[in-house]
Amino acid sequence: MSTGRTFEFGDTAARAQELAQARVEAPAVDDGAWEEVAGDRMVVNMGPSHPSTHGVLRIVLELDGEVITRATPDIGYLHRGDEKIAENMTWTQFIPYTDRLDYLAPLANNVAYALAVEKLLGIHDRLPPRCQYIRVICAELARISAHLLGLGSFAMDVGAVTVFLHTFTEREKIYNLCEALTGARFTTSYTRIGGVSRDTPPGWCDAVGRFVEELLRTVDEVETLLTRNRIWVDRTQGLGVIPPELAVAYGLTGPNLRGSGVAHDLRKAHPYLCYAELEFDVPVGSAGDCYDRYLVRMEEMRQSARIIRQCLARMPGGPDNATGEPVCVDDGKIVLPPKRKVLTSMEELIHQFMLVTEGINCPPGEVYFGHENPKGELGFYIHSRGGGAPWRLKIRSPSFCNLSILPRLLPGHLVGDVPAILGSLDFVMGECDR
Repeated sequence: MSTGRTFEFGDTAARAQELAQARVEAPAVDDGAWEEVAGDRMVVNMGPSHPSTHGVLRIVLELDGEVITRATPDIGYLHRGDEKIAENMTWTQFIPYTDRLDYLAPLANNVAYALAVEKLLGIHDRLPPRCQYIRVICAELARISAHLLGLGSFAMDVGAVTVFLHTFTEREKIYNLCEALTGARFTTSYTRIGGVSRDTPPGWCDAVGRFVEELLRTVDEVETLLTRNRIWVDRTQGLGVIPPELAVAYGLTGPNLRGSGVAHDLRKAHPYLCYAELEFDVPVGSAGDCYDRYLVRMEEMRQSARIIRQCLARMPGGPDNATGEPVCVDDGKIVLPPKRKVLTSMEELIHQFMLVTEGINCPPGEVYFGHENPKGELGFYIHSRGGGAPWRLKIRSPSFCNLSILPRLLPGHLVGDVPAILGSLDFVMGECDR
């Protein structure tokens, strides 16, 4: 269980009932709902360089005074083509490109892509136990890192600058752990198809354990600053309400879906790696407003810390792998052979040459794998016709899907509420322009 805390939202039933009644009494808002309101309309561009649009999102707002009557999100300012690039890359060469999707959680992106290719190869159930535990730790560290920055920037958009300093400090510690494990801080490219690029260095697992303890104290402190802060509550409660049926209809996933009361988490619904062996709770909200989405992410960080603790305690081979447990599948046609064997064995040298130049020879077929990323379900659809590269690769990026609700969600709110709503959705544009 999470340390010394019971997860619960205060007075959720009353808030849910109050908001539900307000939705019943209020007229439905659609594209033509404000046509009869008197006054001139004004069209303004919010973004793509506005601080609260978090990068390169542009929203064309039609205003009647301070009230939004229409909102049209406009993406496409990164001008990338990851899905097309994948067709001209070997399976392994595309791993660094996944770092650039949700660039706040590159470790989780690597794991998601590798699992999709491993499902195509039919080796997803052959991964060594130590590899699975290492991948889960990486994915949960990525979840914590993304939530820390998301909550920090959300709070800063609303005016609470101090929170950002606390969360960014903890996130920097995660970068130190990433650097020790992968050699890189930001774009890690750590996962390999069939395993990971290297085992954990000496003392790394102990450092992760110490970080988890420090993180929980910081999360408690941030909650003290925000959860009952009168200004924060007024700026988030009852704002940007997404009913559960609407969240499902628009394909929302992750904390945005769970904040609306839908307890859907791929780690529970369709367990992968070693998640089925671990104990953790799926936090859900009740009102579906900005405040609930904030609370869900706060609790998710505690649950991620709980998962990491279990992985460290059960790690096959111990923290420093004293028994020499493998971290990759034992298949020379999928994983690069050890360098010492390449230098002494002709067969291993040939395997390395073919893997590097031609790529892994995947069988023909179509697969889809969905991974519970910090922003929601990151899915990879792969169509293979055999050979060392995908014939077609489609990425289901959670931020792209989550932003689709903006034209329905923003009308009726004030312009000043937009930064709070966008911050609560916690999107990253790197995975929208794929």
